[in-house]
Amino acid sequence: MKKALVVLSMMFMTMSYAQEIKQVPQISVAGEGKVKVVPDQATISATVETKGNVAKDVKKQNDQQMEAVLKVIKKMNLSPADYRTQRVSLNPVYDYEKKKTSYNATQTVEILLRDLSQYDELMEGLVNQGINRIDNVIFQSSKLAQYQSEARKLAMKDAKLKAEDYVSVLGQKVGKAMTISDNSQIYQPQPVYARMKTMAMDESATTTRETLAEGEITITANVSVSFILE
Repeated sequence: MKKALVVLSMMFMTMSYAQEIKQVPQISVAGEGKVKVVPDQATISATVETKGNVAKDVKKQNDQQMEAVLKVIKKMNLSPADYRTQRVSLNPVYDYEKKKTSYNATQTVEILLRDLSQYDELMEGLVNQGINRIDNVIFQSSKLAQYQSEARKLAMKDAKLKAEDYVSVLGQKVGKAMTISDNSQIYQPQPVYARMKTMAMDESATTTRETLAEGEITITANVSVSFILE
């Protein structure tokens, strides 16, 4: 009997608690914000590649060409913090048809160019002094954090505008936000490949010319927001 009374008491308390819970009218929407900016700097990844039959000679030639490349970089008064050796390799390559081993040496330097007006001069200097492979060029903004903040604010405004559009026909109003989820992807600048490889292979180019067309980069923020309806 006591057990039955306890069970009935718990059921009564549960029902009473459930009656006190009120459904809160709400709406969930997604918002997107985009900021387009002209990049003001670039990261250049450039490689010296040499081949030959004697490992020692191949490595020596590679070192000499990279030394000349570094002199070009220093001549342009770039900060030492803005360039670094990224990769160094010396690998044997076996030719099964000729049954002969050759060697391939590479050194890659990564350069952060903060002044795009130096771009053409730097690229031609690199190619003329031994760079024979431009792996990629990534255009970016030095004010990325600022533009990401702007994009997030635009995304929130977009979400609220969508919510207001939906409820405007119902005679209701959008109230406070209950939940906010940031769905933004990590910003990854897109590299430029083909145009720079073409320039690198054009060894006959001797006159100064303008080859840079950096265009715009887009910084995007995405949010999901749940608003209370009033």
